[in-house]
Amino acid sequence: MCMPPTTNSRKYLAEFIYGSIDGTVTTFAIISAVSGAGLAPAIILALGFANVFADGFSMASSNFLSQQTNEALGLSGDMKKGPWKTAIITFLSFIFVGTIPLLPFVYASAFITSINAFTISIIVTALVFLTIGFIRGEISHKHPIITAIETLIIGALASSIAYFAGMLFKGI
Repeated sequence: MCMPPTTNSRKYLAEFIYGSIDGTVTTFAIISAVSGAGLAPAIILALGFANVFADGFSMASSNFLSQQTNEALGLSGDMKKGPWKTAIITFLSFIFVGTIPLLPFVYASAFITSINAFTISIIVTALVFLTIGFIRGEISHKHPIITAIETLIIGALASSIAYFAGMLFKGI
């Protein structure tokens, strides 16, 4: 069991969880859709990295503007975090964690190997969801196994939707 969470470890948890989960979900959704459509792995890399940086920036910007609005309305609460810090945490967690599902494709591309990058990406992404969910449970004092499974299910559902949407375009 981890040490009891401190105020600082919880202060930016929402931004970390939000950025990490959304970065992983949206990136793996692109991977799933492109794989479902039977398109080339190079497309996965192009769309995946475009998503990680553009969507990460978009989320961070939205987080920044939301925090500014909350502060202007006096809704910032006891743990004033500041719009810049919340935006940076959102962006960095989105970028770093959201890139993980792409790593098997980067490896396969760099080493020109015949590994099944999609299968490895599924496994790695599932582990990422479980880890984020477990951390969320530990820090929020909820059962970490339950929150890990909950996070995995949400990610799996989003990815399945994207995969089947991609299949609709297979062969076009």
